[in-house]
Amino acid sequence: MGIYDVKDQLKRWVYDRSKAAFEQGDKDRDAITSVQGHQARVKLMREKLLECVGGLPPSDRPLNARRTGTLAFDGYTIDKIVFESRPSVYVTSSLYKPERLQGPTAAVLFLCGHAENAKQYAPYQTVCRRLVAEGLIVLAMDPIGQGERFSYYEPETGQAAVRPGTHEHDHAGSACLPLGDSLARYFIHDAMRAVDYLSGLPEVDPRRIGVTGNSGGGLQTSLMMLCDDRIAAAAPGTFIMNRESYMYAGQGQDAEQIWRGMTKLGFDHEDLVLAMAPRPVIVLAVTSDFFPIEGTRRTVARTKRFWDMYGVADMPALAEDRSVHQYTPALADAAAAFFAEHLLGRKASDRKAADIVPHAPELLNCTSSGQVRGDYGDARAVFDENVDRLREIEEKLAGIPDEQRKKRALEWLRERVEGSRIVPDLNPRHLQLFPADGLRVESYIWWSQEGIFNHGFAFRDAAYDGAKLPVTIGLWERGTTKLKDKFDWIRNVCSQGRIVFVLDVTGDGVCTPHPINALKLWDWYGTVHKLTTDLFWLDDSLAAVRCHDVLRALDMARELPDCEASSVRLHARGRFNLYAEIAAALDDRIAAVETADGTDSVAAWVRSRYYDTSDTVGHILPGMLQVFDLPDLRRWRGR
Repeated sequence: MGIYDVKDQLKRWVYDRSKAAFEQGDKDRDAITSVQGHQARVKLMREKLLECVGGLPPSDRPLNARRTGTLAFDGYTIDKIVFESRPSVYVTSSLYKPERLQGPTAAVLFLCGHAENAKQYAPYQTVCRRLVAEGLIVLAMDPIGQGERFSYYEPETGQAAVRPGTHEHDHAGSACLPLGDSLARYFIHDAMRAVDYLSGLPEVDPRRIGVTGNSGGGLQTSLMMLCDDRIAAAAPGTFIMNRESYMYAGQGQDAEQIWRGMTKLGFDHEDLVLAMAPRPVIVLAVTSDFFPIEGTRRTVARTKRFWDMYGVADMPALAEDRSVHQYTPALADAAAAFFAEHLLGRKASDRKAADIVPHAPELLNCTSSGQVRGDYGDARAVFDENVDRLREIEEKLAGIPDEQRKKRALEWLRERVEGSRIVPDLNPRHLQLFPADGLRVESYIWWSQEGIFNHGFAFRDAAYDGAKLPVTIGLWERGTTKLKDKFDWIRNVCSQGRIVFVLDVTGDGVCTPHPINALKLWDWYGTVHKLTTDLFWLDDSLAAVRCHDVLRALDMARELPDCEASSVRLHARGRFNLYAEIAAALDDRIAAVETADGTDSVAAWVRSRYYDTSDTVGHILPGMLQVFDLPDLRRWRGR
């Protein structure tokens, strides 16, 4: 509009809120001066993280571990192991065992990053081989959606219908969010069950189990550092940084790496590292990572004092290699030396990871088809677990009287949508635009909340000049920038003596943000996805922000010239019906809601194995299905 840069506001607003939370987190950690304070911080962060991911599934079911084959090599063997982390959730693994063990010894759980073939990926094989050469038992397991665990592999076609790895994680992980869960709950639980498996092996001393991995495996390693006290030593690779440095890098993160509300609590990677004190840790890093090295160095330096509290010097250690994002041979050697010292009590050998020639990937298959869904007809995935979680929630809600449910849902929605938002005066600005096909048009911007302008076009039939007219607010994707196919509807409503007020909500229409990375704005990992997930970290969401925008548009409608704002209707198309129907539940000024081609039920979406993945996270209100679904709102409004 030439009045205010509405395209930079969303990033600035999210970043400013995040930075304030990061600074508070630093202050809270800096205030810890004792072992008791340290332990209290670890306990708090563990409880809050497990709460934010939806808690952990039970671990009381048998692992039903089976060996499907063994490979023998010079100095070590590889057992092909399949265990069930949860009933019918099959985890494919490679168990590396050195020859001539003299009794129970130390073991390392290797957690894979996002390489599609996971445990078979050559650099990961190299790390495992380097560790087993030191006399360590190593269990390398395939994560969800990788290796032999493609959740959307269809045996009939022999193909995965959803691209494995991060795409699958986002596909399955997005559907966790309305349940109040995170994909991370399943990653954590799988890793914990792997430790259960290792602990039960007669060759393993359960008091000497370490963990390592890089990238997504570094994430999983870090989660285990915080969540599982059985870990004796840890070597997280190419992941540890600090949240502020990565925020300014402008990159997105995978679904299991988004922990709702944790930034609001002041959480940072320092909390992952300090959770291990006084146990030994080495942070593995590369200097040209997309995880900023300055964040890594800062976190390591700032957490050393927690080991000092226990009288432990030179922890955490830091090993760096001049490389891009990878678990490099040099880092593998550093990890081998670290685990040899702290789990085996001796100096490492002079072997070099760079000399290792990896095995052909197919040799390490645990299944005959190459996929658990090809070998096990009852194989379950996160999709199935989400459906079960949804059924449990629905059964629980069915036992609550409807009026009590309604009261609880509206209270929850008010907190989510309005909560602690700072709402200034509207202070609207307007511009008179050229008439369009007999319609007068004015452009407006106004403050929706502190730091965020919204925008809209008000259309009025010139035949009604001087008359007070009721308002219909139009809501659809791209708002005022996508009017061509809506203009017949606009003209028709105006001809009936109504003002049509087309709304651009936060992050859309002319309020679409400037790009902050090279991806398309609404694509997976693109600008809107990245800023939305940053909001999740703040215990907020773009969906809640946009519902608030609709409520503020009701206030703005009263400011329109010759407007009769007591009779406001909402007309929503596509997935924007979510915002309209939630706003209508919260504000009686909305006389009616019309929707077209919208979401009928979020629960039905969760039950959809496949769905349209475009711009998904902007239409998710995390945790909503624990209290209501859209059909509930319609019933309570008498529709």
